[in-house]
Amino acid sequence: MKRIVLVLCVLVAASTIAQAQTADNAIATATLAAPPALRASAMVIRLADDGGHEVLRDGTNGLVCWDRSDEPGRSFSVQCTSVENLARVKQNRAWNMSGRSADEIRKVREAAETDGSREVSAFGSVYYTLNGEDADSANLHLTIAVPFATSESLGLPSEGSYSRAGTWIMEAGTTAAHIMLPGR
Repeated sequence: MKRIVLVLCVLVAASTIAQAQTADNAIATATLAAPPALRASAMVIRLADDGGHEVLRDGTNGLVCWDRSDEPGRSFSVQCTSVENLARVKQNRAWNMSGRSADEIRKVREAAETDGSREVSAFGSVYYTLNGEDADSANLHLTIAVPFATSESLGLPSEGSYSRAGTWIMEAGTTAAHIMLPGR
């Protein structure tokens, strides 16, 4: 009987260690998009397909990070933003994992924008996104959320290009309005 209890204890301990290593790996991966000075204190979550989430690590600096590499059309992609934006992140996740085509998802977003059910990011919050074929080849992309901002309200153009220097407001006048920072 003592051997059975000992074996069970060893199995439970091994399982706990394996889960901790898996969580540690997930945390290390998700925080790659965060500025180095903010990584250790960022909250890290694992998003479910329906937009729900599991907290892998609590944070203290107001930043939340997650891995979204499993979303359709993505290879490697991790993102961090203000915890104030979590409702929008979860809404995006549910739509992206819904099985709909990209065009159908765009129509759902437009409908939510029109009917007022679209979650809104905190004005001035940063989205840090690292995308690529893998972590080694990924590029950092920064945007600053400026919901409902326009060229007139911020003094920035609403047209721009990823291939030339300068910043602009993308999706001006909507909940998705954000300042593009190309080349970052």
